[in-house]
Amino acid sequence: MPLWRRTNAGDEECNRAVLVSESNFDHGVPLGRRPGAEKDTKRLHRALTRLGYRVDIHMDLNAQEIYTLFKTESEQPVKECFLAGLSSHGEEGCVFGADGMPVRLSHIFSCFNNTHMKGKTKLFFIQACRGGELDDGVTVEMDSAGSDIIEDTLSQYLSIPMDTAVMYATVPGYGAFLHPLGAVFLQTFCILLEEGGGALELTRLLTRLSHRVAFRFEAKGRLLGGKKEMPCLVSRLTREVFPFAEPGKEGVANGVSATTFVNPEYNKPHKHHIS
Repeated sequence: MPLWRRTNAGDEECNRAVLVSESNFDHGVPLGRRPGAEKDTKRLHRALTRLGYRVDIHMDLNAQEIYTLFKTESEQPVKECFLAGLSSHGEEGCVFGADGMPVRLSHIFSCFNNTHMKGKTKLFFIQACRGGELDDGVTVEMDSAGSDIIEDTLSQYLSIPMDTAVMYATVPGYGAFLHPLGAVFLQTFCILLEEGGGALELTRLLTRLSHRVAFRFEAKGRLLGGKKEMPCLVSRLTREVFPFAEPGKEGVANGVSATTFVNPEYNKPHKHHIS
């Protein structure tokens, strides 16, 4: 059962969000605790609920429970948009359940390639590492990447259904950061929604998210100080969508400021962790 659930009045279909957050791992699993993950989940819950989503939160599920959850959710009615958040340790192509077992993202995505979700907008936000490299904040050109990374990335892309966007905290092969106050990727997304960024068309909103994380975040601490993070959007959307427009309000994208600020708490000298 979800930790929290918001139930809309009546039985009408509504936009839905399912948030899976792995903060504590089973005894003996060689994966560290993820301080800040619960803060991300609580803030997402507040932001999405305010925008009319029914939000379910699930903490510390094992791998099979995650598979079962998304298989079930993919067969439930939804009004216009289904949003999934997955926050855990990870590698390219997978995140880890509380039991330390990998959850293949391609398997999760493919669950939503069905008649129940046909024509609906499907959004996935993945807060997890995609490898062990760290970003120094410079542009690097590569003639080739590791064959395993290429294979996993291609498998994920081919499994993504039509009318779906996947927003990763970082690019293939690189680590994602998690702060005790929450992950910069998810916290910045919430800030944008709270500031009215939901009035933007989705790809514009996610481009703004990428810009803020890439240019306004820098890790602190002796080991990771100066490292950066660059989110990555993979889209199979076939139309413009506005999934975060406030109920009862018309979009006012041109009126949303492009110069609003990121949470200043991230500029304090707290220690950052790899997600």
